[in-house]
Amino acid sequence: MSALALKGTYWVTVRQYRRTLWLAATAVAGALAVIGGLRLWDAQTPDVYVQDGHWTPSYENRGYRVLDLAVDYLGLGLLVVPLLVGVLVAGPLVAREFESGTYQLSLTQSVSPAAWLRAKLLTATSVALLTSLALTGVYRLGWARMPGARYTSWNPHPYMATGTVLFAYVLAAVAVGALLGLLIRRTLVAMAATGLVMGVVLLLLGALRWSFLPVRTVTGPVERALWAPGDGLVMDTGMLTASGARFDQSVCWDEVNRTPGADALEDGGTTLFDRCLARRGATAQYVDYHPASHYWPTQLVETGILLALAALAALLAFRVLRARLP
Repeated sequence: MSALALKGTYWVTVRQYRRTLWLAATAVAGALAVIGGLRLWDAQTPDVYVQDGHWTPSYENRGYRVLDLAVDYLGLGLLVVPLLVGVLVAGPLVAREFESGTYQLSLTQSVSPAAWLRAKLLTATSVALLTSLALTGVYRLGWARMPGARYTSWNPHPYMATGTVLFAYVLAAVAVGALLGLLIRRTLVAMAATGLVMGVVLLLLGALRWSFLPVRTVTGPVERALWAPGDGLVMDTGMLTASGARFDQSVCWDEVNRTPGADALEDGGTTLFDRCLARRGATAQYVDYHPASHYWPTQLVETGILLALAALAALLAFRVLRARLP
């Protein structure tokens, strides 16, 4: 067992931030207690069978409704885990050491600057990944109960919590936090800068992820509702003219809304809308979508981008350290 015990700078790092470790453990234990307890409450009310051929939670099942809300909040919390990790690494773990000068004590213990930083980053990475893994497991415990869970995996919370990207975001946050902490060396400023950078990364990749792979298109007649096959993610819908050109159907709805007395029509203006489509030559409709088979390739592409960012930031961090503390 002694061989597995932490030694040197690793032991010091754990001792320095043991309160943060206890806080992480408490967060996991609290999330497990809440989700696990709600699953037990939910199980007290049997599901009901509906006409379209599947079982669904009963309307009287309050436990399910609370569980649904708790899963949403946990998913939202997982979205900000990379921000918290990056902020803690940039500020308390790195920048504060330079701001207070305590890093000098470590360097007097026959520890090189690179070994000192490596110990801090490996410790932070291990704790962050284990905490993320545990929270992901708790999230899955509740999310698996949700009807249509496979389809909702396209949404931001399940997408982050049921794939590989969360762990890649955590690695990127550790590396970016270390780099900015070394560059800025002011605790609060480094924390704010890291939160801003990781926030931009989250928003940017969130906006671009469904552009990594080309969409597929399915077409059909105007008279019948058209849906994405299987559990696909709908990206765009619209009308097609006889020539195959795409037509924005909102033009016709605008025309209906401008028609005097349209609000009083029994069909809500559907007849006027259909006439507008016929007049403009709309003969079919289309749906652009991502099939279910695009889910994991998209996860892997985004994960690769984040791992490249993490590797670049870590390389720059050690170069900055070497330049300032040769």
